[in-house]
Amino acid sequence: MWQGIPAIAAMIPQEVKRLNRSLQSQGIEVEWFETKLDDTKIPQSNSILFNGVPIEDILDIEVSKNYCDSCTDLLGTDTYCRTITFEGNEYEDIPAKAIRQAALKVLGIEDKTKAPKEKASCCDSGCCK
Repeated sequence: MWQGIPAIAAMIPQEVKRLNRSLQSQGIEVEWFETKLDDTKIPQSNSILFNGVPIEDILDIEVSKNYCDSCTDLLGTDTYCRTITFEGNEYEDIPAKAIRQAALKVLGIEDKTKAPKEKASCCDSGCCK
């Protein structure tokens, strides 16, 4: 139900544009399709599929649900929408970072926005870093 959550609805097309700009030189184009849900399909809200595969099957994402005020107001009945836990934080919407990481993983491309891992030190003093 994107109608009650305009910030989320705007974020996904912006992230798709960002991905397309970064992948254009490789001849890759990302397409995005929105599916309008009726009240019987609320459990599918806030789900993103990559070539038919849910984002939670691509990344380490846990799916749960929380009471949703905006959908409850819209539908006139208590409504629970999907939430996700990504990198230890719970979100009512899927963060752009998760969308980007999943898209790049599906494409087999390394995410260059990830911070490089520090090399392990050979001693506790940190002199060898």
